This record gives sequence, structure tokens and C-alpha cells, in this order.
Amino acid sequence: MGNIFNRPVIGVVMCRHRIKQHPTQTLQEKYLNAVLAAGGLPVALPHALAEPEILADLLPRLDGIMLPGSPSNVQPHLYGENGDEPDADPGRDALSLALIRLALDRRIPLFAICRGMQEMVVATGGTLHRRLYELPELQEHREDHDLPLEQQYAPAHEVIVREGGMLPQLIPDCNRFWVNSLHGQGAKTLGPSVRVEAHAADGLVEAISIRDQPFALGVQWHPEWNSDEYALSRLLFAGFINACREYHKEPRP
Repeated sequence: MGNIFNRPVIGVVMCRHRIKQHPTQTLQEKYLNAVLAAGGLPVALPHALAEPEILADLLPRLDGIMLPGSPSNVQPHLYGENGDEPDADPGRDALSLALIRLALDRRIPLFAICRGMQEMVVATGGTLHRRLYELPELQEHREDHDLPLEQQYAPAHEVIVREGGMLPQLIPDCNRFWVNSLHGQGAKTLGPSVRVEAHAADGLVEAISIRDQPFALGVQWHPEWNSDEYALSRLLFAGFINACREYHKEPRP
């Protein structure tokens, strides 16, 4: 594994739920393993770090930020909708949205997966479809929970890459590929700084980037699943970690 202290430090946002009635924050191993396999040093970020003065101390110590997927969804009021979200995680919302805005301001590399991409959409002025499965023009994007994990994370549909963005640089000579699909929400509208990187055959946005950033990429699928077994996933994580290495060399504000 080499000297871990030579690796770029990647802050990974945690998720909150309850285990035996105890409020708990966790990270799934697949995200940590994907960062390690690509050459990064993952560090868990609990929600209490959302305090401005703590974030000010934290950010100079990070070389990159990763926003993982989660069973929870972004609270609707954060993108201008009424009503409750039964699967909410307000602490994660607060930390993730603050980190996205600060990362973009400081040009810290940012890689967002599934819920993380939806957080990027909201943080940059976009909105979300709250129930994709109620839209007849869209295919089913949710997983079947009755299947084994290996089948839930199997390739489910094709993604079409748009020219001129970040993905063609990370995965050259590949404008179509298959991805897994395990989400019930998705991007509805996008803010002015956001560029569509890829979409599904039904038109749903599957990847975004932020213009004029060294690395700010969000994908709707799960490249962290067995990331070392898929060339596409390896290239995405390698691109992210390489950007983090370059950021590590720069003087800190």
C-alpha cells in the first residue's frame, strides 16, 4: 500500500441512522475501499463538522472531497419544494451542501456519487425529481431489493456521454457504456454553472460537472461497487485521485 502519508487526504461524508436506538454515523466500506485502491487516504467526515469555524479549520487539511450515495434523500425545502421527505438526513444535507460550496470556491477536487450528485445539483441551484418511478417517460431506475447485492449492482442501462466535457477526458474513446442503477430520485433542472456530462436513453441526466473547476464531477450510478474490477470505475477514481494529488501540491489559502 506504500506510505499512507504520501497519499492525498480525501474527506468522505458520513450518513446518519440508528443502530439499536443509538444515533449513529457510518460509511460503507465500498467507498473507503475505492478511494484506497485508487491511491487516496479516506477520512470520515461527521456531520458536526458543518459548523463554519470547524470547516475553516478542516478544509486546509483535505486534498479532495467525496460525497457518497445513501438511502436518504435531500430535503425538498432545500430546492424549493413543499412537503416532507420520509428518508431524510438533515445533518448530511447541511454538511454536504456547505462542503460543495466551499470546495467550488477553493477549487478542491470533488467527486459525488448518487445522492452526492443530487446534492451537487441542489447546491448549484438545481432541482430534483422526487419520484422518478411516477414519470411514465422514464425507465425504472431503482434496484430490486429482493435480489442479491451482486445483481442489484449489475449493469442496468446504457449511458450516453456528451462531447466537450470532463468524461471524454477521463474515459477517452468511450461514448457509451452500461452502468448500475439504484436510485429513486434524479436531476430535474440544473443551475447555470452545471454541465451535463452524460444521460440515459430515457433522457435522465446521469452525470454532471461544474464548469471552470479542475475536478468537480457527479455521477448517478455507483462506480465504487467493486471499483477495481471495472475499467470505467478505475478511470473515474484515478482521475479524481490524480486531481487531488495536484491540489495537494498547491499553496493553501
